[in-house]
Amino acid sequence: MGAQFALADWIVFASYVGLLLITGWYFNRQKSANTKDYFLGGNQMPVWLVAISVLATSQSAATFLGGPDQGYRSDLSYLATNIGAFIAAILVMRYFIPRFYQNKVSTVYELLEIQFGESAKKQAGCLYLFGRIFASGARLYMAAIAVSMILFGDIVASSVVSATFILVAVGLGYSVIGGIRTVIYSDVIQCAVYITAAFLVIYFLLVSIPADFSQIWAALDNPGVGEKSKLTIFNWDLDFTSAGVFNMWSALTGFVLLNIAAFGLDQDMTQRVLTCKNAKEGGRSLLLSVVLVIPVMLLFITIGLLLYVFYQRPDLMLGGEAGAVNQTFSGEKVTIFMYYVLNEMPAGVRGFVTIGVIAAALSTLNSGLNSMASVLVQDIYRPWTLKRKKQHSDKHFVRAGQIAMAAVAVVLGGMAILCYFWQQFSDTPLLAFALSVMVFSYSGLLGVYGAALFTKRGNKTTVLLALICGFCVPLIFQPYIIQTLLPEQHHFDLGFTWQLCIGTFISFLVCISGKNHHDAQQLSKVSV
Repeated sequence: MGAQFALADWIVFASYVGLLLITGWYFNRQKSANTKDYFLGGNQMPVWLVAISVLATSQSAATFLGGPDQGYRSDLSYLATNIGAFIAAILVMRYFIPRFYQNKVSTVYELLEIQFGESAKKQAGCLYLFGRIFASGARLYMAAIAVSMILFGDIVASSVVSATFILVAVGLGYSVIGGIRTVIYSDVIQCAVYITAAFLVIYFLLVSIPADFSQIWAALDNPGVGEKSKLTIFNWDLDFTSAGVFNMWSALTGFVLLNIAAFGLDQDMTQRVLTCKNAKEGGRSLLLSVVLVIPVMLLFITIGLLLYVFYQRPDLMLGGEAGAVNQTFSGEKVTIFMYYVLNEMPAGVRGFVTIGVIAAALSTLNSGLNSMASVLVQDIYRPWTLKRKKQHSDKHFVRAGQIAMAAVAVVLGGMAILCYFWQQFSDTPLLAFALSVMVFSYSGLLGVYGAALFTKRGNKTTVLLALICGFCVPLIFQPYIIQTLLPEQHHFDLGFTWQLCIGTFISFLVCISGKNHHDAQQLSKVSV
Protein backbone atom coordinates (compact mmCIF):
# COMPACT_ATOMS: atom_id res chain seq x y z
CA MET A 1 0.00 0.00 0.00
CA GLY A 2 2.88 2.34 0.67
CA ALA A 3 3.60 2.40 -3.07
CA GLN A 4 -0.01 3.26 -3.88
CA PHE A 5 -0.34 6.12 -1.43
CA ALA A 6 1.08 9.30 -2.92
CA LEU A 7 2.62 12.24 -1.08
CA ALA A 8 -0.73 14.06 -1.13
CA ASP A 9 -2.36 11.12 0.69
CA TRP A 10 0.29 11.17 3.38
CA ILE A 11 -0.12 14.93 3.80
CA VAL A 12 -3.87 14.46 4.32
CA PHE A 13 -3.22 11.64 6.76
CA ALA A 14 -0.70 13.74 8.71
CA SER A 15 -3.16 16.65 8.81
CA TYR A 16 -5.79 14.37 10.31
CA VAL A 17 -3.36 13.17 12.96
CA GLY A 18 -2.62 16.81 13.74
CA LEU A 19 -6.35 17.52 14.06
CA LEU A 20 -6.66 14.66 16.54
CA LEU A 21 -3.78 15.97 18.61
CA ILE A 22 -5.09 19.56 18.71
CA THR A 23 -8.73 18.68 19.46
CA GLY A 24 -7.67 16.01 21.94
CA TRP A 25 -5.61 18.56 23.85
CA TYR A 26 -8.39 21.17 23.69
CA PHE A 27 -11.21 18.94 24.88
CA ASN A 28 -9.11 17.35 27.62
CA ARG A 29 -8.05 20.64 29.22
CA GLN A 30 -10.95 20.46 31.66
CA LYS A 31 -10.61 17.37 33.80
CA SER A 32 -13.67 15.73 35.30
CA ALA A 33 -14.03 16.38 39.02
CA ASN A 34 -16.53 13.60 39.76
CA THR A 35 -18.16 10.53 38.22
CA LYS A 36 -21.31 12.40 37.21
CA ASP A 37 -19.16 14.73 35.15
CA TYR A 38 -16.93 11.93 33.80
CA PHE A 39 -19.69 9.49 32.85
CA LEU A 40 -22.72 11.81 32.31
CA GLY A 41 -21.20 15.17 31.33
CA GLY A 42 -22.87 16.78 34.33
CA ASN A 43 -26.25 16.38 32.53
CA GLN A 44 -25.50 19.56 30.61
CA MET A 45 -25.04 18.35 27.01
CA PRO A 46 -27.28 20.02 24.35
CA VAL A 47 -29.83 17.97 22.40
CA TRP A 48 -28.33 18.45 18.93
CA LEU A 49 -24.85 17.51 20.11
CA VAL A 50 -26.09 14.34 21.78
CA ALA A 51 -28.11 13.42 18.66
CA ILE A 52 -25.02 13.67 16.45
CA SER A 53 -23.02 11.68 19.00
CA VAL A 54 -25.62 8.87 18.95
CA LEU A 55 -25.54 9.00 15.15
CA ALA A 56 -21.74 8.84 15.05
CA THR A 57 -21.68 5.97 17.54
CA SER A 58 -24.16 3.89 15.56
CA GLN A 59 -22.70 4.73 12.12
CA SER A 60 -19.30 3.17 12.60
CA ALA A 61 -16.70 1.76 10.24
CA ALA A 62 -19.28 -0.97 9.64
CA THR A 63 -21.44 1.63 7.91
CA PHE A 64 -18.54 3.24 6.07
CA LEU A 65 -17.41 -0.07 4.60
CA GLY A 66 -20.56 -2.17 4.93
CA GLY A 67 -23.06 0.37 3.54
CA PRO A 68 -21.44 0.50 0.09
CA ASP A 69 -21.05 -3.28 0.20
CA GLN A 70 -24.80 -3.59 0.83
CA GLY A 71 -25.66 -1.28 -2.08
CA TYR A 72 -23.29 -3.10 -4.43
CA ARG A 73 -24.54 -6.58 -3.53
CA SER A 74 -28.20 -5.80 -2.98
CA ASP A 75 -30.54 -2.78 -2.92
CA LEU A 76 -31.97 0.00 -0.73
CA SER A 77 -33.94 -2.35 1.52
CA TYR A 78 -31.69 -1.66 4.50
CA LEU A 79 -33.22 1.83 4.67
CA ALA A 80 -36.59 0.27 5.49
CA THR A 81 -35.16 -1.05 8.74
CA ASN A 82 -35.35 2.54 9.99
CA ILE A 83 -39.09 1.96 10.38
CA GLY A 84 -38.13 -0.43 13.15
CA ALA A 85 -35.76 2.21 14.52
CA PHE A 86 -38.56 4.80 14.72
CA ILE A 87 -40.89 2.36 16.49
CA ALA A 88 -38.09 1.44 18.89
CA ALA A 89 -37.17 5.08 19.59
CA ILE A 90 -40.78 5.92 20.49
CA LEU A 91 -41.01 2.92 22.83
CA VAL A 92 -37.69 3.79 24.48
CA MET A 93 -38.82 7.42 24.90
CA ARG A 94 -42.08 6.25 26.45
CA TYR A 95 -40.99 3.43 28.74
CA PHE A 96 -37.23 3.55 29.30
CA ILE A 97 -35.79 7.07 29.36
CA PRO A 98 -38.28 8.48 31.93
CA ARG A 99 -37.47 5.57 34.26
CA PHE A 100 -33.73 6.18 33.89
CA TYR A 101 -34.02 9.87 34.75
CA GLN A 102 -36.56 9.25 37.50
CA ASN A 103 -34.17 6.88 39.26
CA LYS A 104 -31.10 9.07 38.50
CA VAL A 105 -29.05 6.17 37.15
CA SER A 106 -25.54 6.41 35.73
CA THR A 107 -25.88 3.13 33.84
CA VAL A 108 -29.05 1.56 32.43
CA TYR A 109 -28.46 -1.63 34.44
CA GLU A 110 -29.01 0.15 37.75
CA LEU A 111 -32.72 -0.03 36.94
CA LEU A 112 -32.65 -3.82 37.35
CA GLU A 113 -31.30 -3.45 40.87
CA ILE A 114 -34.53 -1.74 41.92
CA GLN A 115 -36.70 -4.68 40.87
CA PHE A 116 -34.45 -7.74 41.06
CA GLY A 117 -31.63 -6.80 43.42
CA GLU A 118 -27.96 -5.91 43.10
CA SER A 119 -26.92 -9.24 41.57
CA ALA A 120 -29.23 -8.65 38.58
CA LYS A 121 -27.53 -5.32 37.91
CA LYS A 122 -24.11 -6.94 37.96
CA GLN A 123 -25.21 -9.83 35.75
CA ALA A 124 -26.75 -7.53 33.14
CA GLY A 125 -23.72 -5.25 33.26
CA CYS A 126 -21.37 -8.18 32.72
CA LEU A 127 -23.42 -9.44 29.78
CA TYR A 128 -23.39 -5.95 28.27
CA LEU A 129 -19.60 -5.86 28.62
CA PHE A 130 -19.33 -9.24 26.95
CA GLY A 131 -21.62 -8.28 24.08
CA ARG A 132 -20.07 -4.84 23.61
CA ILE A 133 -16.64 -6.45 23.35
CA PHE A 134 -18.02 -8.48 20.43
CA ALA A 135 -19.73 -5.53 18.72
CA SER A 136 -17.06 -2.86 19.23
CA GLY A 137 -14.33 -5.36 18.47
CA ALA A 138 -15.95 -6.11 15.10
CA ARG A 139 -16.05 -2.42 14.19
CA LEU A 140 -12.48 -1.89 15.32
CA TYR A 141 -11.37 -4.78 13.12
CA MET A 142 -12.96 -3.18 10.04
CA ALA A 143 -11.08 0.06 10.58
CA ALA A 144 -7.85 -1.81 11.26
CA ILE A 145 -8.04 -3.21 7.73
CA ALA A 146 -7.95 0.31 6.26
CA VAL A 147 -5.11 1.41 8.55
CA SER A 148 -3.15 -1.72 7.68
CA MET A 149 -3.41 -0.82 4.01
CA ILE A 150 -2.03 2.67 4.67
CA LEU A 151 0.83 1.89 7.00
CA PHE A 152 1.96 -1.60 6.00
CA GLY A 153 0.89 -2.07 2.39
CA ASP A 154 -1.01 -5.31 3.07
CA ILE A 155 -3.78 -6.81 5.19
CA VAL A 156 -2.14 -9.96 6.42
CA ALA A 157 -2.77 -10.95 10.02
CA SER A 158 0.37 -9.40 11.51
CA SER A 159 -0.30 -6.02 9.88
CA VAL A 160 -3.95 -5.96 10.95
CA VAL A 161 -2.87 -6.76 14.52
CA SER A 162 -0.42 -3.85 14.52
CA ALA A 163 -3.01 -1.50 13.01
CA THR A 164 -5.52 -2.56 15.67
CA PHE A 165 -3.26 -1.59 18.53
CA ILE A 166 -2.41 1.74 16.88
CA LEU A 167 -6.13 2.58 16.74
CA VAL A 168 -6.64 1.45 20.33
CA ALA A 169 -3.79 3.65 21.53
CA VAL A 170 -5.11 6.72 19.67
CA GLY A 171 -8.68 6.18 20.89
CA LEU A 172 -7.62 5.67 24.48
CA GLY A 173 -5.33 8.70 24.53
CA TYR A 174 -8.07 10.87 23.07
CA SER A 175 -10.81 10.14 25.60
CA VAL A 176 -9.27 8.81 28.80
CA ILE A 177 -8.93 12.17 30.60
CA GLY A 178 -12.04 14.18 29.70
CA GLY A 179 -14.62 11.39 29.84
CA ILE A 180 -17.98 11.41 28.05
CA ARG A 181 -17.94 15.16 27.33
CA THR A 182 -14.74 14.74 25.30
CA VAL A 183 -16.20 11.70 23.54
CA ILE A 184 -19.36 13.58 22.49
CA TYR A 185 -17.48 16.58 21.11
CA SER A 186 -15.03 14.32 19.26
CA ASP A 187 -17.98 12.36 17.81
CA VAL A 188 -19.19 15.52 16.08
CA ILE A 189 -15.76 16.11 14.52
CA GLN A 190 -15.38 12.49 13.39
CA CYS A 191 -18.91 12.50 11.98
CA ALA A 192 -18.13 15.60 9.89
CA VAL A 193 -14.97 13.93 8.57
CA TYR A 194 -16.53 10.68 7.41
CA ILE A 195 -19.66 12.29 5.93
CA THR A 196 -17.47 14.70 3.94
CA ALA A 197 -15.46 11.71 2.74
CA ALA A 198 -18.66 9.99 1.57
CA PHE A 199 -19.73 13.06 -0.43
CA LEU A 200 -16.30 13.14 -2.07
CA VAL A 201 -16.62 9.51 -3.17
CA ILE A 202 -20.08 10.12 -4.67
CA TYR A 203 -18.79 13.19 -6.52
CA PHE A 204 -15.90 11.32 -8.09
CA LEU A 205 -18.09 8.36 -8.99
CA LEU A 206 -20.59 10.60 -10.76
CA VAL A 207 -17.77 12.34 -12.62
CA SER A 208 -16.31 8.96 -13.62
CA ILE A 209 -19.56 7.52 -15.00
CA PRO A 210 -20.21 8.87 -18.54
CA ALA A 211 -24.00 8.70 -18.22
CA ASP A 212 -26.68 11.10 -17.10
CA PHE A 213 -28.89 10.67 -14.05
CA SER A 214 -31.80 9.12 -15.97
CA GLN A 215 -29.55 6.44 -17.47
CA ILE A 216 -28.05 5.58 -14.09
CA TRP A 217 -31.53 5.40 -12.54
CA ALA A 218 -32.78 3.12 -15.33
CA ALA A 219 -29.75 0.85 -14.97
CA LEU A 220 -30.34 0.48 -11.23
CA ASP A 221 -34.07 -0.03 -11.68
CA ASN A 222 -33.50 -2.74 -14.31
CA PRO A 223 -30.18 -4.41 -13.44
CA GLY A 224 -30.75 -7.46 -15.64
CA VAL A 225 -33.08 -10.22 -16.75
CA GLY A 226 -34.66 -11.90 -13.74
CA GLU A 227 -32.99 -9.53 -11.26
CA LYS A 228 -34.86 -7.31 -8.82
CA SER A 229 -34.57 -3.54 -8.96
CA LYS A 230 -31.66 -2.23 -6.91
CA LEU A 231 -33.87 0.72 -5.97
CA THR A 232 -36.18 -1.54 -3.95
CA ILE A 233 -36.80 -0.14 -0.47
CA PHE A 234 -39.71 -2.22 0.78
CA ASN A 235 -38.91 -5.90 0.31
CA TRP A 236 -41.85 -8.06 1.40
CA ASP A 237 -40.27 -11.43 0.55
CA LEU A 238 -40.72 -13.82 3.47
CA ASP A 239 -37.13 -14.98 3.79
CA PHE A 240 -35.88 -16.28 7.15
CA THR A 241 -32.29 -16.83 6.02
CA SER A 242 -29.36 -14.47 6.51
CA ALA A 243 -29.91 -13.23 2.95
CA GLY A 244 -33.32 -11.87 3.94
CA VAL A 245 -32.53 -9.99 7.14
CA PHE A 246 -33.27 -6.60 5.56
CA ASN A 247 -36.83 -7.39 4.43
CA MET A 248 -39.90 -5.70 5.89
CA TRP A 249 -40.81 -8.63 8.12
CA SER A 250 -37.43 -8.27 9.82
CA ALA A 251 -37.80 -4.49 9.96
CA LEU A 252 -41.09 -4.78 11.87
CA THR A 253 -39.92 -7.50 14.27
CA GLY A 254 -36.22 -8.17 14.77
CA PHE A 255 -35.07 -4.66 13.96
CA VAL A 256 -37.57 -3.18 16.42
CA LEU A 257 -36.07 -5.37 19.14
CA LEU A 258 -32.52 -4.66 17.92
CA ASN A 259 -33.06 -0.91 18.15
CA ILE A 260 -34.86 -1.07 21.50
CA ALA A 261 -31.80 -2.84 22.83
CA ALA A 262 -29.42 -0.38 21.16
CA PHE A 263 -31.25 2.78 22.25
CA GLY A 264 -32.49 1.70 25.67
CA LEU A 265 -30.38 -1.18 26.97
CA ASP A 266 -26.96 -0.65 25.45
CA GLN A 267 -24.94 1.63 27.70
CA ASP A 268 -22.84 2.62 24.69
CA MET A 269 -25.71 4.66 23.17
CA THR A 270 -28.01 5.20 26.13
CA GLN A 271 -25.22 6.86 28.10
CA ARG A 272 -25.32 9.75 25.62
CA VAL A 273 -29.05 10.22 26.09
CA LEU A 274 -28.49 10.35 29.86
CA THR A 275 -26.13 13.34 29.48
CA CYS A 276 -29.06 15.64 28.62
CA LYS A 277 -30.74 17.86 31.23
CA ASN A 278 -33.90 15.79 31.56
CA ALA A 279 -35.87 12.90 30.10
CA LYS A 280 -37.70 15.12 27.61
CA GLU A 281 -34.48 16.41 26.08
CA GLY A 282 -32.97 12.93 26.16
CA GLY A 283 -35.93 11.59 24.20
CA ARG A 284 -35.70 14.41 21.66
CA SER A 285 -32.01 13.75 21.08
CA LEU A 286 -32.75 10.05 20.48
CA LEU A 287 -35.52 10.76 17.97
CA LEU A 288 -33.40 13.34 16.16
CA SER A 289 -30.56 10.84 15.83
CA VAL A 290 -32.92 8.34 14.15
CA VAL A 291 -34.01 11.03 11.68
CA LEU A 292 -30.37 11.85 10.89
CA VAL A 293 -29.49 8.20 10.32
CA ILE A 294 -31.66 7.94 7.19
CA PRO A 295 -29.82 10.43 4.92
CA VAL A 296 -26.43 9.27 6.24
CA MET A 297 -27.20 5.61 5.55
CA LEU A 298 -28.62 6.53 2.13
CA LEU A 299 -25.36 8.30 1.38
CA PHE A 300 -23.27 5.17 1.94
CA ILE A 301 -25.66 2.78 0.17
CA THR A 302 -25.70 5.18 -2.80
CA ILE A 303 -21.93 4.74 -3.04
CA GLY A 304 -22.51 0.99 -3.44
CA LEU A 305 -25.18 1.52 -6.11
CA LEU A 306 -22.85 3.76 -8.10
CA LEU A 307 -20.04 1.23 -7.69
CA TYR A 308 -22.37 -1.36 -9.21
CA VAL A 309 -22.83 0.87 -12.26
CA PHE A 310 -19.10 1.57 -12.41
CA TYR A 311 -18.02 -2.08 -12.33
CA GLN A 312 -21.03 -4.07 -13.52
CA ARG A 313 -22.58 -1.89 -16.23
CA PRO A 314 -19.89 -1.45 -18.88
CA ASP A 315 -22.60 -0.40 -21.34
CA LEU A 316 -22.85 2.85 -19.38
CA MET A 317 -19.08 3.03 -18.97
CA LEU A 318 -18.61 2.83 -22.77
CA GLY A 319 -17.01 -0.60 -22.38
CA GLY A 320 -17.82 -4.17 -23.35
CA GLU A 321 -19.36 -6.82 -21.14
CA ALA A 322 -19.12 -6.80 -17.35
CA GLY A 323 -16.30 -8.91 -16.00
CA ALA A 324 -15.50 -10.28 -12.59
CA VAL A 325 -13.84 -7.69 -10.37
CA ASN A 326 -10.70 -9.00 -8.72
CA GLN A 327 -11.70 -7.78 -5.27
CA THR A 328 -8.39 -8.48 -3.60
CA PHE A 329 -5.57 -6.54 -2.03
CA SER A 330 -2.23 -8.13 -1.21
CA GLY A 331 -3.82 -11.54 -1.77
CA GLU A 332 -6.70 -10.88 0.67
CA LYS A 333 -10.33 -10.10 -0.16
CA VAL A 334 -11.48 -6.51 0.47
CA THR A 335 -14.83 -4.76 0.15
CA ILE A 336 -15.76 -3.27 -3.20
CA PHE A 337 -15.57 0.20 -1.64
CA MET A 338 -11.97 -0.18 -0.51
CA TYR A 339 -11.10 -1.77 -3.87
CA TYR A 340 -12.41 1.37 -5.60
CA VAL A 341 -10.61 3.70 -3.20
CA LEU A 342 -7.30 1.90 -3.72
CA ASN A 343 -7.50 1.61 -7.49
CA GLU A 344 -9.56 4.51 -8.81
CA MET A 345 -9.51 7.54 -6.53
CA PRO A 346 -7.03 10.36 -7.15
CA ALA A 347 -4.18 11.11 -4.75
CA GLY A 348 -5.19 13.21 -1.77
CA VAL A 349 -8.83 12.22 -2.02
CA ARG A 350 -7.81 8.59 -1.48
CA GLY A 351 -6.13 9.60 1.76
CA PHE A 352 -9.13 11.65 2.88
CA VAL A 353 -11.53 8.77 2.28
CA THR A 354 -9.28 6.42 4.22
CA ILE A 355 -9.22 8.72 7.24
CA GLY A 356 -13.02 8.78 6.96
CA VAL A 357 -12.97 5.07 7.80
CA ILE A 358 -10.63 5.76 10.70
CA ALA A 359 -12.82 8.64 11.94
CA ALA A 360 -15.89 6.39 11.96
CA ALA A 361 -13.98 3.73 13.88
CA LEU A 362 -12.56 6.14 16.45
CA SER A 363 -16.01 7.54 17.15
CA THR A 364 -17.36 4.11 18.01
CA LEU A 365 -14.20 3.06 19.83
CA ASN A 366 -14.16 6.14 22.10
CA SER A 367 -17.83 5.61 22.91
CA GLY A 368 -17.29 1.96 23.81
CA LEU A 369 -14.33 2.72 26.05
CA ASN A 370 -16.22 5.24 28.17
CA SER A 371 -19.50 3.32 28.38
CA MET A 372 -17.82 0.06 29.31
CA ALA A 373 -15.70 1.83 31.91
CA SER A 374 -18.86 3.34 33.43
CA VAL A 375 -20.39 -0.13 33.87
CA LEU A 376 -17.19 -1.53 35.36
CA VAL A 377 -16.93 1.30 37.89
CA GLN A 378 -20.55 2.17 38.70
CA ASP A 379 -22.12 -1.29 38.55
CA ILE A 380 -19.27 -3.52 39.71
CA TYR A 381 -16.38 -1.72 41.40
CA ARG A 382 -18.26 0.93 43.43
CA PRO A 383 -20.76 -1.57 44.97
CA TRP A 384 -17.82 -3.87 45.78
CA THR A 385 -16.04 -1.10 47.72
CA LEU A 386 -19.25 -0.27 49.60
CA LYS A 387 -19.64 -3.92 50.63
CA ARG A 388 -16.12 -3.87 52.00
CA LYS A 389 -17.03 -0.64 53.82
CA LYS A 390 -14.26 1.32 52.16
CA GLN A 391 -14.78 5.05 51.78
CA HIS A 392 -13.37 6.68 48.64
CA SER A 393 -13.67 10.15 47.20
CA ASP A 394 -15.36 10.69 43.85
CA LYS A 395 -11.97 11.48 42.33
CA HIS A 396 -10.91 7.94 43.22
CA PHE A 397 -13.73 6.53 41.07
CA VAL A 398 -12.84 8.88 38.21
CA ARG A 399 -9.33 7.47 38.36
CA ALA A 400 -10.78 3.97 38.48
CA GLY A 401 -12.76 4.82 35.34
CA GLN A 402 -9.59 5.85 33.54
CA ILE A 403 -7.86 2.61 34.51
CA ALA A 404 -10.95 0.66 33.42
CA MET A 405 -10.83 2.38 30.02
CA ALA A 406 -7.24 1.23 29.55
CA ALA A 407 -8.17 -2.35 30.42
CA VAL A 408 -11.16 -2.27 28.08
CA ALA A 409 -8.99 -0.92 25.25
CA VAL A 410 -6.67 -3.93 25.48
CA VAL A 411 -9.61 -6.37 25.48
CA LEU A 412 -11.24 -4.68 22.46
CA GLY A 413 -7.97 -4.94 20.59
CA GLY A 414 -7.91 -8.67 21.27
CA MET A 415 -11.50 -9.06 20.08
CA ALA A 416 -10.75 -7.16 16.86
CA ILE A 417 -7.97 -9.61 16.11
CA LEU A 418 -10.33 -12.53 16.72
CA CYS A 419 -12.89 -10.94 14.36
CA TYR A 420 -10.27 -10.91 11.60
CA PHE A 421 -10.38 -14.71 11.51
CA TRP A 422 -14.08 -15.03 12.44
CA GLN A 423 -15.40 -12.89 9.57
CA GLN A 424 -13.11 -14.52 7.03
CA PHE A 425 -14.37 -17.94 8.10
CA SER A 426 -18.05 -16.94 7.94
CA ASP A 427 -17.70 -14.86 4.71
CA THR A 428 -20.59 -12.69 5.96
CA PRO A 429 -21.15 -9.23 4.42
CA LEU A 430 -19.60 -6.61 6.72
CA LEU A 431 -22.82 -4.78 7.60
CA ALA A 432 -24.69 -7.97 8.49
CA PHE A 433 -21.65 -9.28 10.40
CA ALA A 434 -21.38 -6.12 12.51
CA LEU A 435 -25.10 -6.17 13.34
CA SER A 436 -25.30 -9.91 14.03
CA VAL A 437 -22.66 -9.94 16.76
CA MET A 438 -24.90 -7.71 18.92
CA VAL A 439 -27.54 -10.44 19.16
CA PHE A 440 -25.51 -12.43 21.69
CA SER A 441 -26.01 -9.85 24.45
CA TYR A 442 -29.21 -8.18 23.30
CA SER A 443 -31.45 -11.27 23.44
CA GLY A 444 -31.02 -11.80 27.17
CA LEU A 445 -31.17 -8.10 28.05
CA LEU A 446 -34.41 -7.64 26.10
CA GLY A 447 -36.03 -10.61 27.83
CA VAL A 448 -35.00 -9.41 31.30
CA TYR A 449 -36.01 -5.78 30.75
CA GLY A 450 -39.33 -6.91 29.26
CA ALA A 451 -40.01 -8.74 32.50
CA ALA A 452 -38.84 -5.77 34.60
CA LEU A 453 -40.96 -3.16 32.81
CA PHE A 454 -44.14 -5.08 32.05
CA THR A 455 -44.45 -7.72 34.77
CA LYS A 456 -43.83 -8.09 38.49
CA ARG A 457 -42.17 -11.48 38.16
CA GLY A 458 -38.58 -12.65 38.08
CA ASN A 459 -35.75 -12.89 40.60
CA LYS A 460 -31.96 -12.93 40.63
CA THR A 461 -31.89 -16.64 39.72
CA THR A 462 -34.24 -16.41 36.74
CA VAL A 463 -32.53 -13.20 35.60
CA LEU A 464 -29.21 -15.03 35.44
CA LEU A 465 -30.78 -17.99 33.63
CA ALA A 466 -32.54 -15.65 31.19
CA LEU A 467 -29.29 -13.85 30.37
CA ILE A 468 -27.54 -17.17 29.80
CA CYS A 469 -30.37 -18.42 27.56
CA GLY A 470 -30.29 -15.15 25.62
CA PHE A 471 -26.64 -15.76 24.80
CA CYS A 472 -26.93 -19.50 24.09
CA VAL A 473 -29.92 -19.35 21.72
CA PRO A 474 -28.18 -17.24 19.02
CA LEU A 475 -25.01 -19.27 19.57
CA ILE A 476 -26.86 -22.49 18.75
CA PHE A 477 -28.01 -20.98 15.43
CA GLN A 478 -24.48 -20.10 14.26
CA PRO A 479 -23.46 -21.99 11.08
CA TYR A 480 -20.39 -23.55 12.66
CA ILE A 481 -22.48 -24.93 15.55
CA ILE A 482 -25.21 -26.25 13.24
CA GLN A 483 -22.62 -27.88 10.98
CA THR A 484 -21.03 -29.54 14.00
CA LEU A 485 -24.20 -30.78 15.71
CA LEU A 486 -26.51 -31.68 12.83
CA PRO A 487 -26.14 -33.99 9.82
CA GLU A 488 -25.76 -32.22 6.48
CA GLN A 489 -29.35 -32.84 5.35
CA HIS A 490 -30.63 -30.91 8.39
CA HIS A 491 -28.40 -27.84 8.03
CA PHE A 492 -30.27 -24.53 7.88
CA ASP A 493 -29.54 -20.81 7.84
CA LEU A 494 -31.47 -18.46 10.14
CA GLY A 495 -31.04 -14.67 9.90
CA PHE A 496 -29.81 -12.80 12.99
CA THR A 497 -33.06 -10.82 13.33
CA TRP A 498 -35.02 -14.03 13.78
CA GLN A 499 -32.38 -15.35 16.16
CA LEU A 500 -32.96 -12.19 18.22
CA CYS A 501 -36.75 -12.69 18.25
CA ILE A 502 -36.46 -16.31 19.39
CA GLY A 503 -33.74 -15.54 21.94
CA THR A 504 -35.72 -12.63 23.41
CA PHE A 505 -38.92 -14.66 23.70
CA ILE A 506 -37.20 -17.58 25.43
CA SER A 507 -35.30 -15.24 27.78
CA PHE A 508 -38.53 -13.45 28.72
CA LEU A 509 -40.28 -16.74 29.53
CA VAL A 510 -37.33 -17.91 31.61
CA CYS A 511 -37.17 -14.61 33.52
CA ILE A 512 -40.87 -14.55 34.46
CA SER A 513 -40.81 -18.21 35.49
CA GLY A 514 -39.83 -17.19 39.03
CA LYS A 515 -41.49 -15.02 41.64
CA ASN A 516 -40.02 -11.63 42.53
CA HIS A 517 -38.49 -12.24 45.97
CA HIS A 518 -36.78 -8.84 45.96
CA ASP A 519 -40.12 -6.98 45.97
CA ALA A 520 -41.34 -9.14 48.82
CA GLN A 521 -38.19 -8.36 50.80
CA GLN A 522 -38.62 -4.64 50.17
CA LEU A 523 -42.25 -4.77 51.36
CA SER A 524 -41.26 -6.64 54.52
CA LYS A 525 -38.63 -3.99 55.28
CA VAL A 526 -41.23 -1.26 54.85
CA SER A 527 -43.74 -3.02 57.13
CA VAL A 528 -41.07 -3.47 59.82
